[in-house]
Amino acid sequence: MKLVRYATVSTMLLLVALGTALAQHVQTDFDHKANFIQYKTYSWREIKPADSLWDARIKDAVDAQLAAKGWTQVESGGDVAIVAIKTTQTQRTLQTFYDGFGGGWRWRGFGGMGESTTTEQDYKEGTLVVDLYDAKTKQLVWRGSAEDTVSDKAEKNEKNLDKGVAKMFKDFPPGSAKH
Repeated sequence: MKLVRYATVSTMLLLVALGTALAQHVQTDFDHKANFIQYKTYSWREIKPADSLWDARIKDAVDAQLAAKGWTQVESGGDVAIVAIKTTQTQRTLQTFYDGFGGGWRWRGFGGMGESTTTEQDYKEGTLVVDLYDAKTKQLVWRGSAEDTVSDKAEKNEKNLDKGVAKMFKDFPPGSAKH
């Protein structure tokens, strides 16, 4: 019975660790001296590297969030200039599984009798960085970034993009969050 409980707890911890490792990670930072009340319009500068399908998806996701905050997109000459940078990298993870009869933990005197198996798994991790620059001073005033595992399914990646951008702009503009 104890062995079953041990195996169940080990499996639960592994699932929590995997869920945390694969969860979307979003960060934001901003210039604390910038007066975000003065900004009402924005213009897109560029998305790097260019990819026509994802350019439109990124612009749509950011445009929706800024429109919800009362900002207006203008073709050129906006109060803020936006640059988005997207990257994809292949990451490798090692996963070790123990058979429950010892392995690396020397559990209750059964240590050394079990076996472990380690496997390598490659996955793609995508990062999107959205920078907002004051158009007059050319200074960076806000940065948001989102990292997530890239799926083989385009519609899942689109949902993750929308979710990540929404998280980025949740408390935007800085100081607007209700405490």
